[in-house]
Amino acid sequence: MTTRRKFLKGAALAGPAAIATPSILHAQEPIRWRFQTYAGAALGEEVTKPAIDAINAACQGQLEIELFYADQIVPTGELFQALQRGTIDGVHSDDDSMASPTPVRSFGGYFPLATKHALDVPVLFNQYGLADIWREEYAKVGVHWLSAAGQDPCNFNTVNPIRSLSDLDGLKLYTFPTAGRFLSQFGVVPVNIPYEDAEVAVQTGELDGMAWSGITEDYTVGWADVTNYFCTNNISGAWIGSFFVNAEKWAELPDHLKQIVSSAIEASHTYRNQWYWGGEARLRASGEKLELTSVPQDEWKQVEDAAVKFWDEMAEEGETAAKIVQIFRDYNDVTSKAGPPYTFG
Repeated sequence: MTTRRKFLKGAALAGPAAIATPSILHAQEPIRWRFQTYAGAALGEEVTKPAIDAINAACQGQLEIELFYADQIVPTGELFQALQRGTIDGVHSDDDSMASPTPVRSFGGYFPLATKHALDVPVLFNQYGLADIWREEYAKVGVHWLSAAGQDPCNFNTVNPIRSLSDLDGLKLYTFPTAGRFLSQFGVVPVNIPYEDAEVAVQTGELDGMAWSGITEDYTVGWADVTNYFCTNNISGAWIGSFFVNAEKWAELPDHLKQIVSSAIEASHTYRNQWYWGGEARLRASGEKLELTSVPQDEWKQVEDAAVKFWDEMAEEGETAAKIVQIFRDYNDVTSKAGPPYTFG
């Protein structure tokens, strides 16, 4: 009791500030990450920067992420290696573009005719099991997969019009590795160059156009200024891209910061969905830079039939590939039975 009285008497004399002193948090150096996106600066402002800005604001100096755009630290095709070895700490990209050494690589980006709308992607990941597959495969190679989302469809924007499949023959197009592999059977010549060089490559004749995005990106990044036509037939209805973090850096992050990072990324998906969806409609309806063309549906069915065979070939590449292809089949079977708006027509 004597000891207790002395403590209370001392506390009263010192005042409330003295009692509170032990709980004052001392400022610490912030955790700093370097983060690179697949997108160039103009596109990155819409597809990646909102998430990074939200994380930096919410973390209040405890985590500071510096954003770099396409090829600023390493070429896009080296993003995975740089992430794995810690040269960069985080990445926003599709698996195909960043040359992911995992069985999921070919299914990122634009897997031919696997999706019809951006919302197909979160459904496939969260309801049909793709998230589990992605998480497991990247955990094996020292990368933490955070989240995937859909964006725009993959259409052709070209110097000359595409009104028939024969118009694809010989076209030199900037496109994704797996999309290029698929399109090559129709005579397309895939060209692999840095993202920021694509616009100039069209002007110099090195490219005849792109099969890389929908019309929203064409206008945003300047491709609509160097091409003349936009073909409304797409080879995929939604880009599949993800956010990734170096596994060691993620493990070191306090739980409350992990929650902020995850929440900000999920919120950014919603922004991209409306930005792309609204842009696709508005620019097709009233955009003045690109003339719309299309391949007749009865002829385009050859592409759809070729995609079925392509899926069969991909399923033979291994157990994981077969599992992913089966998920796409199951989902497309459901949506085809559901009808519009889940399918076109």
